[in-house]
Amino acid sequence: MNAVPGLAEFEHAAESLAEVIEHTPTLPSRAVSAFLGAPVLLKMENLQRTGSFKIRGAAYRLSRLSPEERARGVVAASAGNHAQGVALAAQALGIPATIFMPLGVPVPKLLATRGYGAEVVLEGETVATSLRLAAEFAERTGAVLIHPFDHRDVVIGQGTLGLELLDDAPEVDTIVLGIGGGGLIAGVAAAVKARAAQLGRTIRIIGVQAENAAAMPPSLEAGHPVDIETRPTIADGILVARPGAVPFEIIKDLVDEVVTVSDDDLARAILILLEQAKVVAEPAGAAGVAAIMAGKVKATGPTMAVISGGNIDPLLLQRVVSHGLAASGRYLTIRIPLPDRPGQLARVSELIAEAGANVIEAMHTRHGHGLQITEVILELSVETRGAEHSELTLETLRRAGFEPIVVPD
Repeated sequence: MNAVPGLAEFEHAAESLAEVIEHTPTLPSRAVSAFLGAPVLLKMENLQRTGSFKIRGAAYRLSRLSPEERARGVVAASAGNHAQGVALAAQALGIPATIFMPLGVPVPKLLATRGYGAEVVLEGETVATSLRLAAEFAERTGAVLIHPFDHRDVVIGQGTLGLELLDDAPEVDTIVLGIGGGGLIAGVAAAVKARAAQLGRTIRIIGVQAENAAAMPPSLEAGHPVDIETRPTIADGILVARPGAVPFEIIKDLVDEVVTVSDDDLARAILILLEQAKVVAEPAGAAGVAAIMAGKVKATGPTMAVISGGNIDPLLLQRVVSHGLAASGRYLTIRIPLPDRPGQLARVSELIAEAGANVIEAMHTRHGHGLQITEVILELSVETRGAEHSELTLETLRRAGFEPIVVPD
Protein backbone atom coordinates (compact mmCIF):
# COMPACT_ATOMS: atom_id res chain seq x y z
CA MET A 1 0.00 0.00 0.00
CA ASN A 2 1.31 3.45 -0.94
CA ALA A 3 2.45 5.43 2.10
CA VAL A 4 0.73 8.56 0.79
CA PRO A 5 -3.07 8.26 0.51
CA GLY A 6 -4.52 9.27 -2.84
CA LEU A 7 -7.05 12.01 -3.53
CA ALA A 8 -9.82 9.45 -4.07
CA GLU A 9 -9.29 8.13 -0.54
CA PHE A 10 -9.69 11.59 0.95
CA GLU A 11 -12.78 12.26 -1.13
CA HIS A 12 -14.32 8.95 -0.02
CA ALA A 13 -13.59 9.82 3.61
CA ALA A 14 -15.17 13.26 3.20
CA GLU A 15 -18.34 11.65 1.83
CA SER A 16 -18.53 9.13 4.68
CA LEU A 17 -18.03 11.89 7.29
CA ALA A 18 -20.56 14.30 5.79
CA GLU A 19 -23.24 13.44 8.35
CA VAL A 20 -20.81 13.36 11.28
CA ILE A 21 -18.69 16.50 11.05
CA GLU A 22 -19.40 20.17 10.47
CA HIS A 23 -18.03 22.12 7.51
CA THR A 24 -16.40 24.78 9.68
CA PRO A 25 -16.20 28.41 8.56
CA THR A 26 -13.18 30.11 7.03
CA LEU A 27 -12.90 33.76 8.03
CA PRO A 28 -10.48 36.56 7.12
CA SER A 29 -8.47 38.16 9.92
CA ARG A 30 -7.28 41.72 9.46
CA ALA A 31 -5.37 41.60 12.74
CA VAL A 32 -3.27 38.57 11.77
CA SER A 33 -2.96 39.77 8.15
CA ALA A 34 -1.27 42.92 9.48
CA PHE A 35 1.48 40.81 11.05
CA LEU A 36 2.12 38.87 7.83
CA GLY A 37 1.68 41.67 5.32
CA ALA A 38 -0.58 39.43 3.23
CA PRO A 39 -4.20 38.21 3.50
CA VAL A 40 -4.66 35.63 6.27
CA LEU A 41 -7.69 33.38 6.59
CA LEU A 42 -8.55 31.39 9.70
CA LYS A 43 -10.01 27.89 9.36
CA MET A 44 -12.19 27.58 12.43
CA GLU A 45 -11.87 23.96 13.52
CA ASN A 46 -12.38 25.22 17.07
CA LEU A 47 -16.06 25.31 16.02
CA GLN A 48 -15.98 21.66 14.93
CA ARG A 49 -18.01 19.09 16.88
CA THR A 50 -16.14 18.32 20.14
CA GLY A 51 -14.24 21.59 19.67
CA SER A 52 -11.38 20.31 17.51
CA PHE A 53 -10.42 18.57 14.27
CA LYS A 54 -9.90 15.25 16.06
CA ILE A 55 -13.45 14.03 15.38
CA ARG A 56 -12.49 13.68 11.70
CA GLY A 57 -9.82 11.03 12.18
CA ALA A 58 -11.55 9.27 15.04
CA ALA A 59 -14.90 8.98 13.26
CA TYR A 60 -13.35 7.75 10.01
CA ARG A 61 -11.19 5.19 11.83
CA LEU A 62 -14.17 3.82 13.72
CA SER A 63 -16.36 3.74 10.62
CA ARG A 64 -13.86 1.33 9.04
CA LEU A 65 -14.03 -1.22 11.86
CA SER A 66 -15.61 -4.58 11.11
CA PRO A 67 -18.74 -5.71 13.00
CA GLU A 68 -16.55 -8.12 15.00
CA GLU A 69 -14.14 -5.32 15.96
CA ARG A 70 -16.99 -3.01 16.95
CA ALA A 71 -18.38 -5.69 19.25
CA ARG A 72 -15.03 -5.85 21.08
CA GLY A 73 -15.15 -2.13 21.83
CA VAL A 74 -12.47 0.51 21.43
CA VAL A 75 -9.85 2.03 23.71
CA ALA A 76 -7.90 5.25 23.35
CA ALA A 77 -5.53 7.51 25.25
CA SER A 78 -5.61 11.29 25.16
CA ALA A 79 -5.28 14.51 27.12
CA GLY A 80 -8.64 15.61 25.76
CA ASN A 81 -9.36 16.27 22.09
CA HIS A 82 -8.77 12.78 20.71
CA ALA A 83 -10.65 11.40 23.71
CA GLN A 84 -13.71 13.48 22.88
CA GLY A 85 -13.51 12.57 19.19
CA VAL A 86 -13.36 8.83 19.91
CA ALA A 87 -16.07 9.05 22.57
CA LEU A 88 -18.52 10.89 20.31
CA ALA A 89 -17.82 8.70 17.28
CA ALA A 90 -18.19 5.55 19.39
CA GLN A 91 -21.45 6.81 20.85
CA ALA A 92 -22.83 7.51 17.36
CA LEU A 93 -21.92 3.98 16.20
CA GLY A 94 -22.99 2.22 19.41
CA ILE A 95 -19.46 1.03 20.19
CA PRO A 96 -18.31 0.69 23.83
CA ALA A 97 -15.39 3.06 24.47
CA THR A 98 -12.78 3.22 27.23
CA ILE A 99 -10.52 6.26 27.37
CA PHE A 100 -7.31 6.53 29.40
CA MET A 101 -6.49 10.09 30.40
CA PRO A 102 -3.57 11.49 32.47
CA LEU A 103 -4.30 12.71 35.98
CA GLY A 104 -3.76 16.39 35.12
CA VAL A 105 -6.26 16.50 32.26
CA PRO A 106 -8.26 19.75 32.11
CA VAL A 107 -11.63 19.31 33.81
CA PRO A 108 -13.76 20.51 30.83
CA LYS A 109 -12.16 17.87 28.57
CA LEU A 110 -12.68 15.17 31.19
CA LEU A 111 -16.34 16.06 31.69
CA ALA A 112 -16.99 16.32 27.94
CA THR A 113 -15.47 12.88 27.31
CA ARG A 114 -17.63 11.33 30.02
CA GLY A 115 -20.60 13.24 28.65
CA TYR A 116 -20.24 11.41 25.33
CA GLY A 117 -20.71 8.12 27.14
CA ALA A 118 -17.14 6.81 27.35
CA GLU A 119 -15.71 5.10 30.42
CA VAL A 120 -12.78 7.25 31.53
CA VAL A 121 -9.78 5.87 33.41
CA LEU A 122 -7.61 8.55 35.04
CA GLU A 123 -4.10 7.18 35.51
CA GLY A 124 -0.52 8.25 34.86
CA GLU A 125 1.20 11.63 34.66
CA THR A 126 1.57 11.92 30.86
CA VAL A 127 -0.22 11.00 27.66
CA ALA A 128 2.63 8.58 26.90
CA THR A 129 1.77 6.68 30.09
CA SER A 130 -1.93 6.72 29.22
CA LEU A 131 -1.12 5.38 25.73
CA ARG A 132 0.91 2.53 27.23
CA LEU A 133 -1.93 1.69 29.61
CA ALA A 134 -4.44 1.79 26.75
CA ALA A 135 -2.27 -0.61 24.72
CA GLU A 136 -2.08 -2.97 27.70
CA PHE A 137 -5.87 -2.76 28.08
CA ALA A 138 -6.31 -3.63 24.40
CA GLU A 139 -3.97 -6.60 24.75
CA ARG A 140 -5.83 -7.79 27.85
CA THR A 141 -9.43 -7.31 26.69
CA GLY A 142 -9.31 -7.48 22.91
CA ALA A 143 -10.57 -3.90 22.53
CA VAL A 144 -9.36 -2.10 19.39
CA LEU A 145 -6.75 0.57 20.14
CA ILE A 146 -7.57 3.85 18.38
CA HIS A 147 -4.25 5.67 18.13
CA PRO A 148 -4.50 9.48 18.08
CA PHE A 149 -2.31 9.89 14.99
CA ASP A 150 -0.29 6.81 13.98
CA HIS A 151 -2.78 5.03 11.71
CA ARG A 152 -3.51 5.43 8.02
CA ASP A 153 -7.29 5.79 8.48
CA VAL A 154 -6.78 8.51 11.12
CA VAL A 155 -4.49 10.42 8.74
CA ILE A 156 -7.04 10.12 5.92
CA GLY A 157 -9.85 11.33 8.19
CA GLN A 158 -7.82 14.35 9.31
CA GLY A 159 -6.95 15.05 5.68
CA THR A 160 -10.58 15.81 4.85
CA LEU A 161 -9.82 19.19 6.40
CA GLY A 162 -7.43 19.84 3.51
CA LEU A 163 -10.20 19.38 0.96
CA GLU A 164 -12.39 21.83 2.89
CA LEU A 165 -9.59 24.38 2.98
CA LEU A 166 -9.34 24.43 -0.81
CA ASP A 167 -13.11 24.41 -1.25
CA ASP A 168 -13.31 27.47 0.98
CA ALA A 169 -10.25 29.31 -0.36
CA PRO A 170 -9.00 27.93 -3.71
CA GLU A 171 -6.66 30.92 -4.01
CA VAL A 172 -4.66 30.04 -0.87
CA ASP A 173 -0.90 29.93 -1.34
CA THR A 174 0.31 28.76 2.10
CA ILE A 175 -1.27 26.69 4.87
CA VAL A 176 0.12 26.91 8.42
CA LEU A 177 -0.88 24.47 11.17
CA GLY A 178 0.39 22.85 14.34
CA ILE A 179 2.17 19.51 14.62
CA GLY A 180 1.99 17.09 17.51
CA GLY A 181 2.22 13.46 16.42
CA GLY A 182 1.73 14.52 12.81
CA GLY A 183 -1.64 13.05 11.86
CA LEU A 184 -3.31 16.34 10.95
CA ILE A 185 -0.50 17.89 8.94
CA ALA A 186 0.22 14.62 7.14
CA GLY A 187 -3.39 14.27 6.05
CA VAL A 188 -3.78 17.93 5.10
CA ALA A 189 -0.48 17.96 3.19
CA ALA A 190 -1.35 14.84 1.22
CA ALA A 191 -4.88 15.98 0.36
CA VAL A 192 -3.90 19.56 -0.49
CA LYS A 193 -0.85 18.62 -2.59
CA ALA A 194 -2.91 16.05 -4.53
CA ARG A 195 -5.72 18.52 -5.23
CA ALA A 196 -3.21 21.30 -6.07
CA ALA A 197 -1.38 19.02 -8.55
CA GLN A 198 -4.71 18.30 -10.21
CA LEU A 199 -5.20 22.07 -10.61
CA GLY A 200 -1.62 22.67 -11.75
CA ARG A 201 -0.76 24.69 -8.64
CA THR A 202 1.85 24.64 -5.87
CA ILE A 203 0.78 25.21 -2.24
CA ARG A 204 3.19 25.49 0.68
CA ILE A 205 2.54 23.54 3.87
CA ILE A 206 4.25 24.87 7.02
CA GLY A 207 4.13 22.97 10.31
CA VAL A 208 4.49 24.56 13.73
CA GLN A 209 5.68 22.92 16.95
CA ALA A 210 6.01 24.20 20.50
CA GLU A 211 9.74 24.68 21.06
CA ASN A 212 9.51 22.66 24.28
CA ALA A 213 8.11 19.66 22.41
CA ALA A 214 9.69 19.90 18.96
CA ALA A 215 10.36 16.29 17.93
CA MET A 216 9.86 16.86 14.22
CA PRO A 217 13.02 18.86 13.32
CA PRO A 218 15.45 16.25 14.76
CA SER A 219 13.35 13.46 13.24
CA LEU A 220 13.51 15.06 9.79
CA GLU A 221 17.25 15.51 10.20
CA ALA A 222 17.67 11.86 11.19
CA GLY A 223 15.37 10.63 8.42
CA HIS A 224 13.17 8.70 10.86
CA PRO A 225 11.07 9.42 13.98
CA VAL A 226 13.19 10.02 17.07
CA ASP A 227 12.32 10.44 20.75
CA ILE A 228 13.07 13.72 22.48
CA GLU A 229 12.86 14.81 26.08
CA THR A 230 9.98 17.27 26.23
CA ARG A 231 9.70 20.19 28.61
CA PRO A 232 6.51 21.73 30.00
CA THR A 233 4.44 23.77 27.54
CA ILE A 234 0.98 25.29 27.59
CA ALA A 235 0.34 23.56 24.24
CA ASP A 236 -0.67 20.20 25.72
CA GLY A 237 -2.46 19.27 22.49
CA ILE A 238 0.86 19.04 20.59
CA LEU A 239 3.02 17.84 23.48
CA VAL A 240 4.35 14.67 21.79
CA ALA A 241 7.82 13.21 22.33
CA ARG A 242 7.98 11.19 19.09
CA PRO A 243 6.20 11.64 15.73
CA GLY A 244 4.07 8.82 14.43
CA ALA A 245 5.73 6.50 11.92
CA VAL A 246 2.78 6.60 9.50
CA PRO A 247 2.44 10.41 9.32
CA PHE A 248 6.22 10.89 9.30
CA GLU A 249 6.56 9.08 5.97
CA ILE A 250 4.18 11.65 4.47
CA ILE A 251 5.54 14.69 6.28
CA LYS A 252 9.16 14.14 5.20
CA ASP A 253 8.14 14.34 1.55
CA LEU A 254 5.22 16.78 1.51
CA VAL A 255 5.64 19.34 4.31
CA ASP A 256 7.75 22.26 3.09
CA GLU A 257 8.95 23.66 6.40
CA VAL A 258 8.69 23.12 10.17
CA VAL A 259 9.15 26.02 12.58
CA THR A 260 8.92 26.33 16.37
CA VAL A 261 7.25 28.86 18.67
CA SER A 262 7.64 29.67 22.36
CA ASP A 263 4.94 29.66 25.02
CA ASP A 264 5.14 33.47 24.95
CA ASP A 265 4.38 33.36 21.20
CA LEU A 266 1.40 31.08 21.85
CA ALA A 267 0.09 33.31 24.63
CA ARG A 268 0.31 36.39 22.41
CA ALA A 269 -1.53 34.57 19.63
CA ILE A 270 -4.34 33.47 21.95
CA LEU A 271 -4.67 37.04 23.19
CA ILE A 272 -4.80 38.54 19.69
CA LEU A 273 -7.34 35.95 18.53
CA LEU A 274 -9.51 36.58 21.59
CA GLU A 275 -9.23 40.36 21.56
CA GLN A 276 -9.10 41.18 17.85
CA ALA A 277 -10.76 38.25 16.07
CA LYS A 278 -13.19 37.23 18.85
CA VAL A 279 -11.92 33.65 18.55
CA VAL A 280 -11.30 31.29 21.47
CA ALA A 281 -8.35 28.99 20.69
CA GLU A 282 -6.45 26.55 22.83
CA PRO A 283 -2.65 26.92 22.77
CA ALA A 284 -2.07 24.10 20.26
CA GLY A 285 -4.89 25.47 18.13
CA ALA A 286 -3.22 28.88 17.95
CA ALA A 287 0.17 27.54 16.81
CA GLY A 288 -0.22 28.67 13.19
CA VAL A 289 -1.16 32.20 14.19
CA ALA A 290 1.69 32.24 16.72
CA ALA A 291 4.18 31.39 13.97
CA ILE A 292 2.84 34.19 11.76
CA MET A 293 2.98 36.75 14.58
CA ALA A 294 6.50 35.64 15.55
CA GLY A 295 7.76 36.26 12.00
CA LYS A 296 8.41 32.57 11.34
CA VAL A 297 6.26 32.57 8.17
CA LYS A 298 7.23 34.62 5.12
CA ALA A 299 4.45 36.14 3.02
CA THR A 300 4.13 34.76 -0.50
CA GLY A 301 0.39 35.24 -0.97
CA PRO A 302 -2.94 34.39 0.67
CA THR A 303 -2.27 32.29 3.77
CA MET A 304 -4.49 29.97 5.81
CA ALA A 305 -3.90 29.43 9.53
CA VAL A 306 -5.77 26.46 10.96
CA ILE A 307 -7.34 27.09 14.38
CA SER A 308 -7.29 23.38 15.14
CA GLY A 309 -9.04 23.45 18.52
CA GLY A 310 -10.72 25.63 21.10
CA ASN A 311 -10.90 23.38 24.16
CA ILE A 312 -9.09 25.54 26.68
CA ASP A 313 -9.65 25.30 30.42
CA PRO A 314 -11.04 28.64 31.72
CA LEU A 315 -8.41 28.77 34.46
CA LEU A 316 -5.63 28.23 31.91
CA LEU A 317 -7.21 30.87 29.68
CA GLN A 318 -7.08 33.32 32.58
CA ARG A 319 -3.37 32.62 33.10
CA VAL A 320 -2.61 32.70 29.38
CA VAL A 321 -4.32 36.07 28.94
CA SER A 322 -2.29 37.52 31.81
CA HIS A 323 0.88 36.03 30.37
CA GLY A 324 -0.02 37.26 26.89
CA LEU A 325 -0.57 40.78 28.20
CA ALA A 326 2.84 40.67 29.87
CA ALA A 327 4.50 39.23 26.76
CA SER A 328 2.91 42.03 24.70
CA GLY A 329 4.24 44.68 27.09
CA ARG A 330 0.77 45.56 28.35
CA TYR A 331 1.04 44.16 31.85
CA LEU A 332 3.94 45.28 33.99
CA THR A 333 4.94 44.16 37.47
CA ILE A 334 7.41 46.49 39.17
CA ARG A 335 9.09 46.55 42.57
CA ILE A 336 10.09 49.93 44.04
CA PRO A 337 12.21 50.41 47.18
CA LEU A 338 10.83 53.38 49.18
CA PRO A 339 11.80 55.28 52.34
CA ASP A 340 9.38 54.39 55.12
CA ARG A 341 7.62 57.70 55.52
CA PRO A 342 4.09 58.99 54.83
CA GLY A 343 3.11 60.05 51.30
CA GLN A 344 5.41 57.75 49.26
CA LEU A 345 2.66 55.40 48.07
CA ALA A 346 0.47 58.36 47.12
CA ARG A 347 3.34 59.95 45.19
CA VAL A 348 4.08 56.79 43.19
CA SER A 349 0.38 56.36 42.37
CA GLU A 350 0.22 59.98 41.24
CA LEU A 351 3.21 59.54 38.90
CA ILE A 352 1.77 56.36 37.35
CA ALA A 353 -1.53 58.16 36.77
CA GLU A 354 0.35 61.04 35.13
CA ALA A 355 1.95 58.54 32.75
CA GLY A 356 -1.53 57.29 31.80
CA ALA A 357 -1.03 53.79 33.23
CA ASN A 358 -3.41 51.97 35.55
CA VAL A 359 -2.55 50.21 38.82
CA ILE A 360 -4.26 46.80 38.98
CA GLU A 361 -2.78 45.50 42.23
CA ALA A 362 -0.49 46.83 44.95
CA MET A 363 1.46 45.20 47.78
CA HIS A 364 3.27 47.28 50.40
CA THR A 365 5.61 45.47 52.81
CA ARG A 366 8.32 46.23 55.36
CA HIS A 367 9.55 42.61 55.32
CA GLY A 368 12.04 41.32 52.80
CA HIS A 369 15.59 40.16 52.31
CA GLY A 370 18.09 43.01 52.39
CA LEU A 371 15.63 45.72 53.48
CA GLN A 372 16.89 48.38 55.86
CA ILE A 373 14.78 49.27 58.92
CA THR A 374 13.87 52.58 57.28
CA GLU A 375 12.84 51.00 53.92
CA VAL A 376 9.72 49.39 52.49
CA ILE A 377 9.06 47.62 49.20
CA LEU A 378 6.13 48.57 47.00
CA GLU A 379 5.16 45.96 44.38
CA LEU A 380 2.70 47.09 41.72
CA SER A 381 0.92 45.36 38.85
CA VAL A 382 0.33 48.00 36.20
CA GLU A 383 -1.70 47.91 32.99
CA THR A 384 -0.18 49.81 30.05
CA ARG A 385 -0.90 50.26 26.34
CA GLY A 386 2.19 48.37 25.18
CA ALA A 387 5.98 48.18 25.40
CA GLU A 388 6.57 51.88 24.62
CA HIS A 389 4.00 52.98 27.19
CA SER A 390 5.57 50.64 29.78
CA GLU A 391 8.95 52.27 29.20
CA LEU A 392 7.39 55.74 29.47
CA THR A 393 5.84 54.75 32.82
CA LEU A 394 9.18 53.49 34.13
CA GLU A 395 10.98 56.61 32.92
CA THR A 396 8.40 58.85 34.65
CA LEU A 397 9.18 57.11 37.94
CA ARG A 398 12.93 57.33 37.39
CA ARG A 399 12.82 61.05 36.65
CA ALA A 400 11.07 61.55 40.00
CA GLY A 401 13.94 59.83 41.80
CA PHE A 402 12.47 56.34 42.20
CA GLU A 403 14.25 53.15 41.14
CA PRO A 404 11.62 50.73 39.70
CA ILE A 405 12.72 47.14 39.12
CA VAL A 406 10.79 45.13 36.53
CA VAL A 407 9.73 41.72 37.87
CA PRO A 408 9.82 39.03 35.14
CA ASP A 409 6.46 37.40 34.43
